[in-house]
Amino acid sequence: MTNSDRPMPPLEGAEHRWVTVRGAQLHIAESGSGEPVVLLHGFPQHWYAWRALVPLLAHDGYRLICVDLRGFGWSEQTERGYDTDGLGADILALLDALGLDRVTLVGHNWGAGVGFRLCQRAPERFRAFLALNMAHPWTRHRDVLPNLWRMWFTAFIEYPVLGRLVLRHWPAFTRYLLRRAVADPTAWRDPDLAEFTGAAQASAHAGQAMFWQYVVRDIPAGFRGAHRRRRLTVPTLVLGGEHDPVIPPALLRGGDPNADDLTVRVVPGAGHHLHEERPELVAEALRKLITEAD
Repeated sequence: MTNSDRPMPPLEGAEHRWVTVRGAQLHIAESGSGEPVVLLHGFPQHWYAWRALVPLLAHDGYRLICVDLRGFGWSEQTERGYDTDGLGADILALLDALGLDRVTLVGHNWGAGVGFRLCQRAPERFRAFLALNMAHPWTRHRDVLPNLWRMWFTAFIEYPVLGRLVLRHWPAFTRYLLRRAVADPTAWRDPDLAEFTGAAQASAHAGQAMFWQYVVRDIPAGFRGAHRRRRLTVPTLVLGGEHDPVIPPALLRGGDPNADDLTVRVVPGAGHHLHEERPELVAEALRKLITEAD
């Protein structure tokens, strides 16, 4: 089963459409009107990750464009195109297709990783950037090394064949990752866990490929310092969780010398899914970021 065969979860006021960019149909769910805000989900979620945030912002003069990254949600799964630069190129092509010259960008987890790359590559396209639960490109090696163990789960996902089998046939593993990532497991409703677990099964190829491309492309580039040399000029707010088991607060330090306007805030008592655990806080932070960027 692919995600396209699965029923679309309902969200009041959301309008769905598909846009063809770079050889793939990308699905977007739009709500509200006004200032364009593009939201990029993380793994193993899709556009529905923003279901708690959308009602808080859709009537405040924002056009919320929730994108399914290539291969995820109801976007087309292709054989290739899952590296960070490729996923970023998809978003720039999508902005062109939608006729949007400049937008505010929100990203969580992998989506925030794509967001950092986009803001470095094409800063003129982004008014401001809100990154949730993701380290910036200038994380210090002395902070990374003691925390590498936190990525143990990637060994079950990143390898070709094995990763697809795990995601497709071991849904309990995905459910476990989602539950352990939040500070309070009751933040998840059972239907939402079922939705994202099923989505991970359906997008197993895309999930495995994205992790693998990070291993073969981004990690070597990181050691070469390829992206550290690019300055961040877009006003950026990074929100992290005090109890994030994947991206702890230590990994959010040290980016100021490489950015014109970078703010880092750690949310007490929160974990790795701030948009799920603290949607009101995220919504207020986004409003303030947009106001200050104008």
